[in-house]
Amino acid sequence: MESRFLGIAELTDVPDVAVVVDVMRAYTVAAWAFARGAERVVLAESSEDALALKARRPDWLTLKDGPPGPGFDLVNSPALLRGTHLAGRTVVQKTTAGTVGALAVKDASLVLCASFVVAGATAGLLRERACERVTFVVTGGGGRAEEDLACAEYIARRAGGGAVDAGPYLRRADASRSAAELRQGVREGSTPEDVALCLEPDRFPFAMVAGAEDSLMVLRRVAPVDPPSA
Repeated sequence: MESRFLGIAELTDVPDVAVVVDVMRAYTVAAWAFARGAERVVLAESSEDALALKARRPDWLTLKDGPPGPGFDLVNSPALLRGTHLAGRTVVQKTTAGTVGALAVKDASLVLCASFVVAGATAGLLRERACERVTFVVTGGGGRAEEDLACAEYIARRAGGGAVDAGPYLRRADASRSAAELRQGVREGSTPEDVALCLEPDRFPFAMVAGAEDSLMVLRRVAPVDPPSA
């Protein structure tokens, strides 16, 4: 499998297959939403769009970066989300980097959204679909966020087959600026506990595939037939 690693601003073409990586925290949070029973996650282009969707569908739940805000039900924190009962619900997610990255490659033939918690299943799906060329979109830090790059490289290695030690990749992510800021409480709407939850490789046995549904970019969980072993 041929892999390239680009930031959002570096995307100059429409990739065939894109894996959008946001470890801390968008696609760790989305995975937890599915684990708590969410049916789908709608990726909103802006906070205004998220609130407009909520106005049309009051039963949908809205989620954003930062502190709680008017009209939003949830914040972008796995620790604060994991106790929430979401069975059958639709979650509308708008974040600073993760959702922006997915919408930037919405015309790709296959869009996966990923973090460490779904790394193995994401790699398994890439293998299952025999993807030859994959663009990994490193969403944080202008494409330089160490936690996202480490996760992207880890998934790429695992998709290539054979055993891969997660340890070096997790240590890079744990030493990242994002992890430090979460531990220090710099980012509102989060908790230091988020770091550990973002660094649990293969916590969930499903990948997350995004696609167009009724003019919306919708994320759904998909279980690969045969996820690779670690």
